[in-house]
Amino acid sequence: MDYAKFVESSPDVMMGKLVIKGTRIPVELILEKLAAGQTEEELLLDYPRLSREAIHAALAIAAEAVKDMKFYKLAS
Repeated sequence: MDYAKFVESSPDVMMGKLVIKGTRIPVELILEKLAAGQTEEELLLDYPRLSREAIHAALAIAAEAVKDMKFYKLAS
C-alpha cells in the first residue's frame, strides 16, 4: 500500500510524529486504539476526518516497521 497518500510527518505537527495527512491524529493513536479493541467503525465515528484507507495505511506502516524484527528468548 502506498501509505504516503494518507500519512505525513512534519516537525511543526505533533513534534514530527507520523500523522494522518491534514490532521493531528497520530498513527500511533490509531494503532493503540485498534490494539485496545476499538473497531474501525468506532474510530471513524470518533474521528470524522479519518478515513478507512487512512486506518489501513496506519496498519501498513506498523506491518512494515515489524517486518524484519526478530525476537530471541534470553537464557535464564
